[in-house]
Amino acid sequence: MNDSVAVPQDLRQRRLLLRATSAVGGIGLVSTMLPFVQSMAPSNAARSRGAPVDVRLDTVEPGTLVTVAWRGKPVWILHRTSAMLEGLGKHDGLLADPQSRQAQQPAYAANGTRSIRPDFFVAVGICTHLGCVPTFRPEVGAADLGDRWPGGFFCPCHGSKFDLAGRVFRSVPAPLNLEVPPHEYLGDTGLVVGRDRQVAE
Repeated sequence: MNDSVAVPQDLRQRRLLLRATSAVGGIGLVSTMLPFVQSMAPSNAARSRGAPVDVRLDTVEPGTLVTVAWRGKPVWILHRTSAMLEGLGKHDGLLADPQSRQAQQPAYAANGTRSIRPDFFVAVGICTHLGCVPTFRPEVGAADLGDRWPGGFFCPCHGSKFDLAGRVFRSVPAPLNLEVPPHEYLGDTGLVVGRDRQVAE
């Protein structure tokens, strides 16, 4: 008699214990998985790579090129001299897309200098052929690049050439002009790469 009464009570206790153990186990599983799931989220450093980049233009001397990182890519800021600007319109017949008709730049940079301000050129420093990083070769008539070379950017991987506005020459492997990223100016000395509030003037 006593055994038959004890069995249902024992079953109830087992069920209660099983539920309590399952609840504690579930809480433990969630608390164990939470750090793992959080570790798969982008780090602060990774998130910051996509953030706009501020550049002080008063530190970029005329005729020099500086490189900043934006979204994991090298972005060039070239301070062009008046001589560099004067040479831009003299070799359009040698270029594949001199008028920048291909969408490799924002609308406000689809002009002869491919820039908002003619004295500063902003471009992603990656060749449009296979992703190599071209070298800055501002010298005019470099013997190793041909007498008609007006100076610009040369990709050592497969020989693609770009002028000082990032426009690609004909008969080279690169199919497109260099990419101009979104950017805007803050006064005379500030540049923000990756923010696109500028309207075409």
